[in-house]
Amino acid sequence: MTWALITDLHANRQALEAVLSHAREQGVERFALLGDFVGYGADPAWVVEQVQALQAQGAVAVQGNHDAAVAAGERPGMHADARAVVEWTRQQLGPQSLRWLAELPLRVREDAGLFTHANAYDPGGWDYVMGRSEAMRSLQAARNAQARVNVCGHMHEPMLYHLSGVGKAGDFRPQAGVRVPLPCHRQWLIIPGSCGQPRDGNPAACYAIWHPGDGVTEDGWIRFERVPYDVEAAADALRQTTLPRPLAERLARRLLAGE
Repeated sequence: MTWALITDLHANRQALEAVLSHAREQGVERFALLGDFVGYGADPAWVVEQVQALQAQGAVAVQGNHDAAVAAGERPGMHADARAVVEWTRQQLGPQSLRWLAELPLRVREDAGLFTHANAYDPGGWDYVMGRSEAMRSLQAARNAQARVNVCGHMHEPMLYHLSGVGKAGDFRPQAGVRVPLPCHRQWLIIPGSCGQPRDGNPAACYAIWHPGDGVTEDGWIRFERVPYDVEAAADALRQTTLPRPLAERLARRLLAGE
């Protein structure tokens, strides 16, 4: 069975449409959607509806920090732009969608994987996996949950970490389109990168295709993907809203950086 691992959609309809189309062309059988479905983008209602539909068909979906913030509403001390995004997003979503965001689980254990948004050791604390130290903590937590693989988002750039049986950690910055073997004698932490808000200078949407293997006789593999999409259309959609103007310009700058 192959999984599409998609995270940090951030209400970007154009990016998600491109990724879903690409994944289906690759024959993906299951979807794991790793949170931050809302925030930053112009189409939160559409994205939430797509994730709900996939979940109804058997997809995994977990809560991200932006989902939790929108579900809870603005809080004292929130930055002005962040408050504006939360208020506007809540206006686009009905009570059922807000309740769904609030009730999303922080972690799901299925197949060989432990699926979380931020990390496996404190998924509701929203710590970032900045390097090997945090990666080792997340990998150990996944091992304690009897999962060989931890899949998380939150970091908007693709990354792969591993932990050997003797506790030695390593990391790997993947190349798009190249299949990487995942030997079952190691623990693995997969960070697919952001679908709707990549932050590595490449505007193409990120996701990954994962085959777990059986953990005994068959090793797994992972292939990180970059999918071009109409970034200018996504930026134009933002310009048609009352959201802070820098959100559209940030996407437009990524388009220029990728040219």
